[in-house]
Amino acid sequence: MVDNCLTLVGSVAKPPKLSTSPAGVHHCQFSIEHRSIQVEDELNRQAFVRMQVVATGHWSQRLASELTEGMQIKVVGFINRHESRNGNPLLVLHAQQVEMIN
Repeated sequence: MVDNCLTLVGSVAKPPKLSTSPAGVHHCQFSIEHRSIQVEDELNRQAFVRMQVVATGHWSQRLASELTEGMQIKVVGFINRHESRNGNPLLVLHAQQVEMIN
């Protein structure tokens, strides 16, 4: 088995949207933005990423009500490929754990 695990710390860039699938499964979708300085080959490099996050299941409703734009969070989960409406590939972080950072 190959692991697929990503931890990303950043701020909520887009407010959460709650939706329910035809099967009755709840989904909370939002975006996280990360900015930092990383060292690569002994050189400082600015790192920036904005990634869509999806939380699925019973806890997604609570998450949607607690998250606000600008809030600092830590998301742990796995990445998966989705397609945008125009067919472009997207990497989406499927949250398994979300921690609010003070």
